[in-house]
Amino acid sequence: MRICWNLLLHLQGWKIVGEFPHSIQKAIVVMAPHTSSWDFVIGLAIRSKLKLYHFKFLGKDSLFKGPFGFFFKKMGGFPVDRSSNNNMVDQVVELFNKHDQFILALSPEGTRKKVDRLKTGFYHIAKKANVPIILTGFDFGKKEICFSEPFYPTDNMENDLKYILHFYSTIKGKNPELGIQHLIEQA
Repeated sequence: MRICWNLLLHLQGWKIVGEFPHSIQKAIVVMAPHTSSWDFVIGLAIRSKLKLYHFKFLGKDSLFKGPFGFFFKKMGGFPVDRSSNNNMVDQVVELFNKHDQFILALSPEGTRKKVDRLKTGFYHIAKKANVPIILTGFDFGKKEICFSEPFYPTDNMENDLKYILHFYSTIKGKNPELGIQHLIEQA
């Protein structure tokens, strides 16, 4: 599969800007803006190209039912029930505590639709699990995948969120009108 993923990235003209910190064993990889199902496909391709097979992701539980359920589990997915308040932060922190190596990719929007604000679960998980955050952007305009330096959340969430939004300020999703540019302009 690695050859197929590399070919897909090559044919579509994607390039990687910066390096993923391979020495980190536990982290939250925040991927934004999330505006298309293509984000998942490009994410799987990058995961394969960079040999980051230990990456995990959360997905709505309906993805794990039916004929594609096996595929999403095999790709590292963990189903979540988004319809109820089931203390997701503590459940994910427990996953970090149970594993020696656990890198979780999340979208701070939680959806491909336009949002009024970022969800902060990723931030609280990183803080509670004491793991760094690595910002990752898929810029469909430039065909670039970029990574930030890992950083640990501070006690000033407002400043940290401004830093996060600043990182994404030049990154355009596949459907820019669904992106987070309006949040960046408000920050």
